[in-house]
Amino acid sequence: MKQNFGSFVKKESLHILRDKRTMLVVMLIPVVLMILFGFAISTEVNNVNVAVVAPERTDGVRDAVEKLSQNEYFTFKGYISSDEIDLNLRSGKVGVVVVFASDYDRRVAQVKDGISTKPVIQLVVDASNVNTAGSATAYLQGVLLGSASQQAMFETRMLFNPQMKSAYNFVPGIMGLIFILVCAMMTSVSIVREKEVGTMEVLLVSPVRPVKIIFAKMIPYFVISCIVLVIILLLARYLLGVPMSGGVSGIFSLSLLYLLLSLSLGLLVSTIASTQIAALLVSAMVMMMPILMLSGMLFPIENLPKFFQVVSNIIPARWYIDAVRKMMIQGLPLVAVWKNGVILLGMTVMILAVSLKKFNDKLE
Repeated sequence: MKQNFGSFVKKESLHILRDKRTMLVVMLIPVVLMILFGFAISTEVNNVNVAVVAPERTDGVRDAVEKLSQNEYFTFKGYISSDEIDLNLRSGKVGVVVVFASDYDRRVAQVKDGISTKPVIQLVVDASNVNTAGSATAYLQGVLLGSASQQAMFETRMLFNPQMKSAYNFVPGIMGLIFILVCAMMTSVSIVREKEVGTMEVLLVSPVRPVKIIFAKMIPYFVISCIVLVIILLLARYLLGVPMSGGVSGIFSLSLLYLLLSLSLGLLVSTIASTQIAALLVSAMVMMMPILMLSGMLFPIENLPKFFQVVSNIIPARWYIDAVRKMMIQGLPLVAVWKNGVILLGMTVMILAVSLKKFNDKLE
């Protein structure tokens, strides 16, 4: 009895060891999750781009800017004029603009002597990303004047999201995640289920070309995703109060492109996975976790190590979420995020071409 039990355990152990896919999931996924969570979950101020407006570059101004440029958590992007503040913040070139008073040295002395209480430095902050806006502002005050207790010397303006509402930040990220769930996961599981039960072979011997069959299966999910998109936009605007000053048509157009990309990802997963469980695992772990950790949905990309910042460039959700945030919160039109759109279009064409080729190769 004991010998039979031992033989059964040995057989099952050998079976698992020979199943390379299972071993890969069991051994690799925990390591990947630990690394992603360890590096991505960070609330530290890191790599915040800062520009300076200084009508008079006095000794005090130069000393303050020197402290700023030498601090590893901030990147000094140079001096700009007051007319360029809005442009630099909207374009994403900088996250904070430091505006020094015209007679900075004299006014600092007056504040320290108790003669004046007027602020001598104005911080204009891009608050569309609430993850870093508040902490960056507080830390920057300490860097510029040596002590965060001297907050009376500062005046802070939060642009795009003055009330620091978290919904402004999370709605675009949730959109990027939901469409992957609805399109990629459901499409891949649907196609793999057809292969598992054997109905795919029946469909393939019909007069309809295989490519048309695949597109016919993808269209219902595309329609469902469009309905979900409309519902999300309505909830975001009228329930959560998220602005869409960049234009609903632009947000909708970019979202349609992202839906096509997600459907292509689902088709690609279906060519890799042989079972529905495998398709779910690939969709959930290989796609969802990078979206959560590396797309900027929850944590700033700037806080990641350089290696993961480079890896994040291949995550489609990064470009979609960044573009939707700019259009929703900062009020930029679709043409202003053309780079994001071109990248998403290129990814869509490439993934769809690879998916169709792999699908045809399997049929042959």
